[in-house]
Amino acid sequence: MARIDGILDRLQFTNNGPLVQEFEQRIADYANVAHCVATCNATVALQLASHALGLSGEVIVPSYTFVATAHALTWQGLTPVFADIDPDTHSLDPGSLDERVTARTSAILGVHLWGRPCDVDALEEVAARHGLPLFFDAAHALGCSHNGRMIGSFGRCEVFSFHATKFVNSFEGGAVVTDDAALAEKLRLLRNFGFCGMDNVVGLGINGKMSEISAAMGLTSLESVDELVAINRANHDAYRVQLADVPGVRVFEYDPRERNNYQYVVVELTAPDEIRLRDRLVDALSAAGIIARRYFWPGCHRMEPYRQDSQVQSGRLPNTEAVADRVIVLPTGQSVDRETVAEICDLIRRFLLRARS
Repeated sequence: MARIDGILDRLQFTNNGPLVQEFEQRIADYANVAHCVATCNATVALQLASHALGLSGEVIVPSYTFVATAHALTWQGLTPVFADIDPDTHSLDPGSLDERVTARTSAILGVHLWGRPCDVDALEEVAARHGLPLFFDAAHALGCSHNGRMIGSFGRCEVFSFHATKFVNSFEGGAVVTDDAALAEKLRLLRNFGFCGMDNVVGLGINGKMSEISAAMGLTSLESVDELVAINRANHDAYRVQLADVPGVRVFEYDPRERNNYQYVVVELTAPDEIRLRDRLVDALSAAGIIARRYFWPGCHRMEPYRQDSQVQSGRLPNTEAVADRVIVLPTGQSVDRETVAEICDLIRRFLLRARS
């Protein structure tokens, strides 16, 4: 509220105000990256990144991601070419990329799903071999690391989300982060209609700016990151311990050697003949007032407008479809305590025992 009072006193609500500038610096410092360009949301940030990189034609992207990843490309006139994932990590499988590279391919877009980094080294090798820029949707990955290096400075650039559901939230917001000063400057022009100073438009741009009120929330949220990580990690550990003895259930793990925000508690039903059981379990949890989700079902390639688009379809994606049919994401965060976790795990255990008997 003190920050909001300051906004009202200054009467500057948008247009690169002091709180936006402070938030950008704080995010850059937290991610250990040189430049942060804050935006109104992460979808626009992906669009700005795609435009700033000068992409055209096709971009290879995983289908197992939030549909905004594909939509952002499509809105830029790009064709998403969906590649498969590694069934163990749920991230883009570098081995599925070579066969999807064509003369029209202009980039590879990886997604750091669940806050766990992609196989960055292997993706960089593929991108370099084909002479393609590599960038990342890091919406889940603020505060996470790969080989001890914070997510944010990999590839040409990375995109964070500060949506209200994210680890750090600004009500609604996003950012492109990069170590490339020239790219950052281009992004700043693009997010503000192409203005370079007063009345001087030097190129095409849109209104992608973050407001001061969003930055105020983002700065306030950043003050609690250590507490949030501790809560999320404790919840994840509790789920992992209490579901360890439930047959056919796998709790997705995080690498203890790396930093992570532990924002997602991901559970898989591992038995191959129990695909429909996952949906019944989600329904049972919902009936008990527990919000569990089938992320990212059914996969972008099985959604419109991509499902019937011959330009987009790249054949079946067996790993994507198998993972999408067996994943459940369980509640966590500040409103979830150990007692709640125990109740949810007990419900899962009892449901599966009855369903399999």
